[in-house]
Amino acid sequence: MRRQLIAGLRLLAVLTVVVGVVYPLCVTGIAQLMMSNRANGSLAHSHGAVVGSELLGQPFDGDEWFQPRPGSYDPTASGPSNLGPSDPGLIEAVRSASEAVRAREGLADGAPLPADAVMTGGSDLDPDISPAYAKLQAPRVATARGLPVRVVIALIDGQTLGRTFGFMGDPRVNVLLLNLALEHLALR
Repeated sequence: MRRQLIAGLRLLAVLTVVVGVVYPLCVTGIAQLMMSNRANGSLAHSHGAVVGSELLGQPFDGDEWFQPRPGSYDPTASGPSNLGPSDPGLIEAVRSASEAVRAREGLADGAPLPADAVMTGGSDLDPDISPAYAKLQAPRVATARGLPVRVVIALIDGQTLGRTFGFMGDPRVNVLLLNLALEHLALR
């Protein structure tokens, strides 16, 4: 019995070192060598300072910026709302968001809106919006920045990412990267 106990403890020690130390160090080292930006959180920089992560949505203040989907963007409280399609709370949230988007974008009551303009993402931290929602915001952003709308639309088209692997998901625009490209355009 004692011999089995000692063998078991040795195995535990070896596996702890291999699986708990060696393997994580190897995976971390390979990730740092092959894709260090992603391994470090896909951080976005502007003027030498970190301004956010490409993986996490964040709100922007002012008409000169593209806006993300509605949400709290609180990384400590991410997650879906659990509200069903007939829940009065969800209906009110969508109606309120619809009114706010139409007012901000100067649209008529009842004007159609992309779903991501009025609905939160599954994690409440979605960094991407649809190209349709970005283009809906283009006139406001162009006016606030004194740019032609066609220039802002071309910027959106240049920042639009296609479907993952060519067939998964929908085309999307990362709001943080779009706003950084907009800022870079203004500096030229």
